[in-house]
Amino acid sequence: MKKHASPARPRPPLLIVGAGRLGGALALSLSARRWPVRVLSRTEAGRGRLKALGLKPATDKDVHQARVCLLCVPDSAVPEVAQEMDRQLGRGAALVHCAGALSLDALGTPKGRPLGSFHPLCAVSDPRDTLAGHTVALSTRSRTLKTVLRGMADDLDLHVLEVPESQRAAYHAGAVLSAGGVVALLSAAVEALGCAGIPADEALTALLPLTRSGGSGHGGSRACGGPHGPHRPGRRGHRGPSPRLPAPGRRRALPPALPARAPAGRASPRPRSPHGPGGAARGAKLRQKACLSTAEKPLSTSPPLASPTL
Repeated sequence: MKKHASPARPRPPLLIVGAGRLGGALALSLSARRWPVRVLSRTEAGRGRLKALGLKPATDKDVHQARVCLLCVPDSAVPEVAQEMDRQLGRGAALVHCAGALSLDALGTPKGRPLGSFHPLCAVSDPRDTLAGHTVALSTRSRTLKTVLRGMADDLDLHVLEVPESQRAAYHAGAVLSAGGVVALLSAAVEALGCAGIPADEALTALLPLTRSGGSGHGGSRACGGPHGPHRPGRRGHRGPSPRLPAPGRRRALPPALPARAPAGRASPRPRSPHGPGGAARGAKLRQKACLSTAEKPLSTSPPLASPTL
């Protein structure tokens, strides 16, 4: 019996507005997967980046013929650029922004245009960075546009996450905590190790595997550096049960609270210092000596880690 070949995935002409890191990464990756892509940049520096990356700049004809327009511009510029592109795009072309914090309302209310958002959950530091293996948050009310955006995600090897418009702020807060929050904590940890005289590069070498192992122990998988998911009892290298987060809707039992005051007739017991008599003052001096006594040296000679933009 003769098998019918599956229909080819639709790859309509794409216009990417913005030649920054994300715009360049999307253009390079989609072009490599046979999507017809043109990039529109308003600045001389942006056009120079396109030439260096081997990307095709958009002509007026390309702008008019594009069926999907991706806005890879700063969040604050999305409304203005969307209004400008609405005047230039051909009839029925879709407008899609790539901002994590913005709802579809940021695109305005252009008549006859499908609206959507396509936000890769990936900290892109260079246009040549790969997006494969990450997640993309999609939102659109158009079935046709959703099919195109899902096709883009499949070709880019991106897991699709559909975010309700009413919960956009909560989604973006989680994304920032998982990327920028972790980077901020790592930066503070590097500062702490620098206080102990450990150079920043050695500190990162030590702390990054620790961070990944901590994430995998709490259910992280490939995103936390564990290609086989979290450790489970019986696996080589596992010692004792894996730490588990409480199930949703359940709370851990709190330890019994200490009495607020001593019973009547008894003096409140004073906690014993681990440093012996007069230990409170001695402990403070030790802590000061451990980290803050070297006034001649800065806390860290290395710049803080850069936080990714989402």
